[in-house]
Formats: sequence, structure tokens, C-alpha cells
Amino acid sequence: MQHMKTDWVLFGTVLLMVLFGLLFLYSASSITAQLDPRYHSAGHFLVRQAEWAAVAVVVMMALKKFPHHKLCRPTLAFGGIGVTLLLLGAVYFIDGEHHRWLRIGPGGFQPSELAKPALVIFLAYFVTLRGPAINSRYTLAPAALGIGLVICAVAVADLGTPIVLGAAVMSVFFLAGLEYRYCLMVVALALIGVTVFICAEPYRLGRVVRYIDPQFRILAQVDHQGHIRAWIEHSLRTRDTNYQADQSKIAVGAGGITGVGLMNGRQKLLYLPEAHTDFIYAVVGEETGLVGTLGLLAGFCIIGWRGLRAAWRLENDDFGRYLALAITMVVVVQGLLNMSVVLDMMPTKGIPLPMVSYGGSSLLCTLAMLGILMSVSERAG
Repeated sequence: MQHMKTDWVLFGTVLLMVLFGLLFLYSASSITAQLDPRYHSAGHFLVRQAEWAAVAVVVMMALKKFPHHKLCRPTLAFGGIGVTLLLLGAVYFIDGEHHRWLRIGPGGFQPSELAKPALVIFLAYFVTLRGPAINSRYTLAPAALGIGLVICAVAVADLGTPIVLGAAVMSVFFLAGLEYRYCLMVVALALIGVTVFICAEPYRLGRVVRYIDPQFRILAQVDHQGHIRAWIEHSLRTRDTNYQADQSKIAVGAGGITGVGLMNGRQKLLYLPEAHTDFIYAVVGEETGLVGTLGLLAGFCIIGWRGLRAAWRLENDDFGRYLALAITMVVVVQGLLNMSVVLDMMPTKGIPLPMVSYGGSSLLCTLAMLGILMSVSERAG
């Protein structure tokens, strides 16, 4: 029997980040939840997230003990992708406005979150199976078809998740030995795809244009009649798409080095939209200052370190290596993307901060992946 030693660094970091998230979720949501006539309870969001967290931790612990090599099965790899595509197709019609949510009783579930663990397992299985012929057209063509279909299906309603998934895909294929010319082709196709999906939705284009050219001066040089600007502004729910980013920067700036104190933040009091979801990092910055934001960043760095360490040590286990790398990239890249948006380093994009933002399906899928990563890390020694 293979000797396993618990990766206490990874395990402890994940649990601390979940508890940290619950603490700041209450701080970010308690006032608005109490004032909202739909809830009338300061702890509404905390209770729901805690319930999801309890289930997610149980799932994480089960997968932590589960031998990761047993996931290397075609039924799991292709079955997971098939179910994900089915749910993504269903949510497109069921949620006609946002194409994101499958409502289950009082709650809901986002199939785009399920796409992360499903694609990670499929990716590791497929690349392990076709590793010796990774640069063959008989490998690249079906990979492009299957992976591209999932990413495009997710991108219909959510452009942040496909970027995260794309980073994981590129990392695994690069590690498997994909030639540089193919890497460049994939990057070019990805850039074209992102551009197409941005231009397909005027609100997305509006966010990007207003981020780069807030006064529309550059756009006016090519859009003399103002048709593009009118098309963009007609679709926007707010005339100032930089409002969230501006309020976020005010919050982070007000925090200084040590913050204004837990529960004492002001921007969350109806100034900063989505304070308990996509912009919770700004609340952390205001209330704990640079110390708290760097501490949270350090948590993602530790996850990245332990994941890459596991991938490096598993020299004779290709499936485990690819699994560890893909999961690490998904979690860490998503965390860095969220932080970049909050700090106004990127255009506003709705993507949660893993383990911290409010969202049950996001927390469940993230901890499921991290449970698999722990299984790999503990077997890597």
C-alpha cells in the first residue's frame, strides 16, 4: 500500500481561506441583507454559504481520500463533459435572460461552475491517453472540438470562466510537449474568440471601450457618425460602467496598511455593488488594509506552490501531473483575475473570488477540485 502523508500546508490554507471567506461574507452582506425586504436577516447570506460550505468540505474530504488515479476513466471523463454540455444547453433556454442559473427550489446552480472540474478531469485523461502523439492532428482535432465546444458553451453567458479554463488547457498541453507553433496558433485563436464574444454582446464591448477609452475620444476617430457608441450605450444598464471599479478603488485606498477594522467598512453600504460576490476583495482591502489583501494573495500563492510541487514530483504519473497542474491553474488564475478586476487592472468582469465570494456552486466545485488536488499532492509525497 502506498504511504500517504497529509499535505497540511495545502489543507490548512484551504480551510483558513474558507473560514476567512465566511467572515468577510457576513461583513460585506449583513447590512444590505437586513435592509432588503426579501431577507430581513443580517445573517441570510452567511447561513446559506455556511450550508454550502459544510457540504463542500465533506465532498473535499471524500475526494482527498479517494485515489486520484481512479478518476482516469473514459466514463468519468466523457460522461462529465457530456453532462456539463447538456446542462449548459438546458440553462440557455431555462434562464432566458442570463443563461446562467438552473433554479432548484429557493436556490440555484451554475452549470459553468461544473464545467471546471469536468473539463479538468477530461483534459488530464485525454492528454494522458494521447500524450505520445500530442502533436498529431488525430490528437489536436478531437481535442479542439471537445474542449472548444465546452469553452464556447460557457462563453455564451460568462466570459471570465472560459479565460480561466483556457489557461488550464494551454498549461497542460504545453507540459505535455505541444510544439510552439501550435501553442501560438491556439493563443491566436483564443484572442480571436475572445474578441468575437466581446463584440457579440454590446454590454461587454461597452465595458472594454469605457475601460480603455472612457471619453470615447479614440472611438470617435473611427466612428464618426456615433453609431457604435449609440449601440453600446443603448445596451448598458448603467451609463458609468466604471462605477464599480471606482468604488472598489475608493474602498481599497481607504483601507491603507491595516484597514479601518472588521465590520467598519463604508463602501459596502450600498456604494459598492456586488460587495459580497465579485467585489468582496475590495471589502477585505478596506477593512484589513494591505495586510489582509496580501494575506489573501499569499493563500493563492501557497495553493499554486503546492499544486505545482505535486505536478513536479509525479514524474511517473502523467494523469496526476496534468490533474494537479490543471486544478492549480483554474483556482489560482481565477483568483488573480478577480483581484485584477477589483484593483481596476482589467475591465469589469463578473467572476467570483474562489472560496471567498458568495456562491454555493462556485464553492462546491472549487473545494471538489482542491480535494482532488490534495489527493494528488499527498501521493506525490
